[in-house]
Amino acid sequence: MDKIIVIDFGSQYSQLIVRKLRSLHVYCELYPYDMDKNVFNDLDIKGIILSGGPKSVYDLDSYQLDKVIFDLGLPILGICYGMQLIAEHFGGKVVRSDTREYGKKFIDILDHNSLFLGLRDTEQVWMSHGDYVSDIGPNLEILATSDGIISSIKHKTLKIYGTQFHLEVNHTTNGMHMLENFIKLCQIEATWYMSNYIEMAVKDIKETVGNDKVLMAISGGVDSSVAANLIHLAIKDNLTCLFIDHGLLRLNEAEKVMSLFKDTYHIHVVKVDARDYFLSRLKGISDPEQKRKIIGDCFIKTFEQEARKFGDYAYLGQGTLYTDVIESGTKTAEVIKSHHNVGGLPKDMSFKLLEPLNKLFKDEVRDLGLALNMDERLIKRQPFPGPGLAIRILGEITNEKIRIVQETDHILDEEIKKAKLDQTIWQYFTVCTDSLSVGVMGDKRSYEYVLAIRAVTSKDGMTADWARIPYDVLEVISRRMVNEVKGINRIVLDITSKPPATIEWE
Repeated sequence: MDKIIVIDFGSQYSQLIVRKLRSLHVYCELYPYDMDKNVFNDLDIKGIILSGGPKSVYDLDSYQLDKVIFDLGLPILGICYGMQLIAEHFGGKVVRSDTREYGKKFIDILDHNSLFLGLRDTEQVWMSHGDYVSDIGPNLEILATSDGIISSIKHKTLKIYGTQFHLEVNHTTNGMHMLENFIKLCQIEATWYMSNYIEMAVKDIKETVGNDKVLMAISGGVDSSVAANLIHLAIKDNLTCLFIDHGLLRLNEAEKVMSLFKDTYHIHVVKVDARDYFLSRLKGISDPEQKRKIIGDCFIKTFEQEARKFGDYAYLGQGTLYTDVIESGTKTAEVIKSHHNVGGLPKDMSFKLLEPLNKLFKDEVRDLGLALNMDERLIKRQPFPGPGLAIRILGEITNEKIRIVQETDHILDEEIKKAKLDQTIWQYFTVCTDSLSVGVMGDKRSYEYVLAIRAVTSKDGMTADWARIPYDVLEVISRRMVNEVKGINRIVLDITSKPPATIEWE
């Protein structure tokens, strides 16, 4: 399949470039800047994008580019740091600016051919840089400027382009149009559709697994359900789904999951009650990273123990997504938080991993589920983390806190659906904080937990904004929670976007 590759120099937007291209139905993959140059022998590569990054090209420890890419004859687009690498390679000069250019800016387009074909003379873009190209050298020409600063360049004879601004973010008004123009320059066909992905994934699963058996970790959420259906399509009865009830699920969740897999998907599923085991291991633990790693370890140990009862299982199936891998740290990016199915897995586990979704974003997984003819109500269901309510309980996990989160989350879900907000809010849940506050209930002093409501709008979970729930709906939610759930006397609303916050609290 024809593709464009993105070379990652550590930008927070590197994966966003990939997602944007895929949304235009062009297959795209992400590679580290120091990848094996044999990757370029792949004849399916039709174009290359160089991401931004936190370094300066003139630093001794800067991330450098393998110059072989300039001999491939492929179209290249450098973004921010990527543009500066191009300028430096072709004899230009990059220097530190006295003032950092950050936020919305307007560029004046000097050449409307190629990258800016069909655009206006002035366009709004998003800048985020402290260095700039002061001299383009003899081989390049200027395509656009911003307040006298070079904001886009092009090689005079080769299909090599650069933008100082980030065309992949929504704040660049016509950034998608610019990406479409680059796709046309790559002469690549738009063939990235989930129907095609199913065919490729099934073939890959069959070749990988062979006649071996897969034990699939399921939670009943979108990711594990889609992964299980995809694996089942490939290997049928060689898949056994193991549902671990760790005691950190939503209200009545265990019963719903078992019914879904048995009666709707017709997939062999076995339930294991491991609540006491998980909670005993989590006793006294407050640090969120420790919680995640303990839960990951508990999952694997439980799987290994149960697998011995069923026979020889070579693979552990998981619904790991691209964003899980990203947030657990990449070669050039900082670890934000470990995911139980990425950073929390023990190194000595006996299973080989099978992760058919680990190159997909959340919105792509939903599209895949629909292409697999899965129930639309499930596919549009909000995400639920693998560690469950453990990361929605601050401080030590207790049975009382679990009950509080389960009951309040149930009320929140009821009222959000009653107000018909469930399809516009991407994710909503409650968090039991570790703070106690003074209240007055029944003419008596109370000293109980503070509960937080978290609701966000998003497309893939990489960025998110807090959802604007109407005040009258919030009023009903707050009143019901305090009246119906013992142990809380104060409700607060989280109005922080991602970034700077993450969606989950831990």
